[in-house]
Amino acid sequence: MKTADQNGQLTAKDFSTDQDVRWCPGCGDYSILKQVQSIMPEIGRKKEDIVFISGIGCSSRFPYYMDTYGMHSIHGRATAIASGLKSSRPDLSVWVITGDGDALSIGGNHLIHMLRRNFDLNVLLFNNEIYGLTKGQYSPTSPEGKVTKSTPIGSIDHPFNPLKLCLGADATFVARTMDRDPKHQREILLKGSQHVGTSMIEIYQNCNVFNDGAFEIFTDKQSKAEETLMLEDGQPLVFGAENDKGIRLDGGQPTIVSLNDYSKDDLWIHNEKDKFKAQLLTSFFDNPSVEGHLPRPFGVFYIEDRYRYEDAMAEQLEFAKEQKGEGDLDAILRGRNVWKVEA
Repeated sequence: MKTADQNGQLTAKDFSTDQDVRWCPGCGDYSILKQVQSIMPEIGRKKEDIVFISGIGCSSRFPYYMDTYGMHSIHGRATAIASGLKSSRPDLSVWVITGDGDALSIGGNHLIHMLRRNFDLNVLLFNNEIYGLTKGQYSPTSPEGKVTKSTPIGSIDHPFNPLKLCLGADATFVARTMDRDPKHQREILLKGSQHVGTSMIEIYQNCNVFNDGAFEIFTDKQSKAEETLMLEDGQPLVFGAENDKGIRLDGGQPTIVSLNDYSKDDLWIHNEKDKFKAQLLTSFFDNPSVEGHLPRPFGVFYIEDRYRYEDAMAEQLEFAKEQKGEGDLDAILRGRNVWKVEA
């Protein structure tokens, strides 16, 4: 493992390994890797105290390219392994790298329980709405009607809305960004790293081989301003090429209004602590091809300060020691029940 320079200052290059990066040319994972490496010097941790854990998928090559400790684990289980690591070593900065298939299909059960327990770790969910590593089958986030190698006539599955699912599991930090907006991505990664609890960040990631352009409407310069809603805490929900449109709540129903007819004071003001409104924001998931649809939100949807599992476990262990003294593993394994076998 490489170390810092003579002044003890780490740079993004210090977190880059000598491994050849084996993603397809043009893959969105390159952008995410670069931004993660760029924020590492700013999180204030030694490299030996940082761990990246991944499951299976294209995104799961990530630990090989980070000059930190890491584990390329098994399909869907990165969240469970990270939970165990954080329980035993709460001092470490633990990052989970996963994809829409890895996290939401085989790993869905582990994901929701990790979120409700609120371990202090960071989850980056690369969502490209496809299985890339296994060559283009539909995933839990693929839209209805999606034609893939495993759905040649179109998917009939109703897709997961990842952030809606995460809020339903009582996640304490929920955010969304995209690979083709590196500045915004970096900002969200830093905010997630500062959150004490589980930070869940969904990253729209383009798979230019098997699902190219899935999010182009949100990243293309010609459509981005009209199709995206950039969330800022304490600020009104304004969007549009001329910033002339806003979102207003009409009896609990989000509606698009013109700022020629309403002032910014009449608009919905984003509050990162408001879970009810965060749930509404995750529902801004209309098909962009439908006229009058709502723009897709990006940014921090919700933040909550809640007790962490590893802290509660440590307190309980101390309490148990005070009540019963130091434990004896051999005695626990032997147990207290005795069976007498007579001839």
